[in-house]
This record gives sequence, structure tokens and C-alpha cells, in this order.
Amino acid sequence: MQSRLSAKTLASAAMFAALTFLATSVLKIPTPTLGYIHIGDAFVLLSGVLFGPLTGGLSAGLGSALADLLGGYVIWAPFTFVVKFLTAFTAALVFRFITSRTGGKHSDILPMILAGFAGETVMVIGYLLTNIVIVTATGGSFSSASLAAAAISSVAEIPFNLVQGLTGIIIGTTIQPIFRHLAPNVTATA
Repeated sequence: MQSRLSAKTLASAAMFAALTFLATSVLKIPTPTLGYIHIGDAFVLLSGVLFGPLTGGLSAGLGSALADLLGGYVIWAPFTFVVKFLTAFTAALVFRFITSRTGGKHSDILPMILAGFAGETVMVIGYLLTNIVIVTATGGSFSSASLAAAAISSVAEIPFNLVQGLTGIIIGTTIQPIFRHLAPNVTATA
């Protein structure tokens, strides 16, 4: 594992943070739960797969949190940073595990899809828990009744997060070959 990032890797990861921000911010499909569906998760997954768990996680987290900060979802930004960091981190670990078992001799399509499902599972669970915390905190009470009500209302977000995650997997898997050259050495990058 390298202890320093090359200038190319750092610049590429910064570009992916910007692409994540743009893909999250530009095309927003509002949901009835006052959130929105976007295609930014494609770049969240690619950040992890191309730059590894730490660098990719930071790139994904920063780009996604910036979209919340500038998009009027300020209260969500710290949670989004953590959720998207963990999404990319998980995708990177799963991708590396699978490709190390195949020796990199096969297509990246199946590893990308499986890594995407693992990462997006983290996203769905992360936002479910985040929504419970935010709804409970903004309700002013941490009683068991308010937690239960928050949990029930938060379940309504799951289908929209699943659509967003699946869209991210499909787009990320499709465009991954285009961006593959940006990661100088995926297995050696932090």
C-alpha cells in the first residue's frame, strides 16, 4: 500500500469529487418524502473502485456532502459524508476482494456489479439510520414512541434509495471502462 498519493491520483480523485457533486446536483428527481433521486452514486461507486477505500471514500464523501451543503440540505451534509464514504469504502473492498480472486484476468463487470450492490446496501441502511436520527432530533424528543414513529416514516425512503442505488450500479458499471485509466494502480492506491 502506498503511503503517498501521486499528483495524478490526487487530481483524479479531486475530479471525481467534482463529478460526484455535479451528478448529484444537476439532475434531481424529487421524491414524495422531500428527498431526491440522483445519479451521483455512479461516481460514488467509481470513486471507491478506482481509487481504493480511503482515497475513493474521501472523494465520494466530499463530493456528496458538498452537494448537500450547496443544495439546501445542510443538516444532511455530515451524515451524507459518512454514508457515501462508507458506500465507496465498501465497494472498493468488495471489488478488490473479487478481482484478487480472479487475478484480474476477467471482465470487471461482475466485480463492479457485486461491489455496487454491497456499497449501495450500505447507502440504504446508512440513510435509513440517518433519517431516523434526523426525524427524531428535529421532533424534539428521543422517547421510544418518537423513535418508533421516526423509524416507520423513514422506511418510506427505502424504495427511493433502492432506485438511486440500482441506477448508480447500472451507470457506474457502464461507464467504468471509460474512467479506468485514471487510477494508476488500483491495487496499490490507498
